[in-house]
Amino acid sequence: MTRRIIQLLLGLPLYGAGVALTVEAGLGLDPWTVLAEGISLHTGIGIGWVANLLGAVVLLLWIPLRQRPGVGTVLNILLVGTAMQITLDLMPPVEGLGWRVACLLGGIALVGFASGLYIGAQFGPGPRDGLMTGLHRRYDWPVWRARITVEFTVLALGWLLGGTVGIGTLAFALLIGPCVDVALRFLDTARAPRALPAPA
Repeated sequence: MTRRIIQLLLGLPLYGAGVALTVEAGLGLDPWTVLAEGISLHTGIGIGWVANLLGAVVLLLWIPLRQRPGVGTVLNILLVGTAMQITLDLMPPVEGLGWRVACLLGGIALVGFASGLYIGAQFGPGPRDGLMTGLHRRYDWPVWRARITVEFTVLALGWLLGGTVGIGTLAFALLIGPCVDVALRFLDTARAPRALPAPA
């Protein structure tokens, strides 16, 4: 239990910091952050605070889907956007294409590692992931269909609002899955520990 709590409380802020790096890179964002940035541009509210508000709105959509949030779900809403905003406020501007690419790739890697931490802690899905699994369970949609439908809709709306879509959006889509997969191999607390070989 101690390990799970530590993973959760480390993973969520690190996730927000990783997303902040991709924002600062300015090369394109994941769909939900594109939407948060678009709303931020029109409201003047910091992108991290918008991310928190979006998480809360998405959580309300769980009600008709009969999804139950866990402790990790609630902390996700409170910590990820807050860490993102604090990181953006403290970071100096990133200049030069090489540094921006490094910032993007570093952010994706950090998001992957942080995802392994908080998902592996087994305290409940984030609000956005829960929306997709809720659509799957409630309406018998395949998970891939739920994910594509939600993320394409969010991406399109964010782009129309002025959010940054670019090569970074594609890089995130291609790289985040493998990064999370590798992280979960080491950080998933639900995995049974491997037996040590018997001494010769």
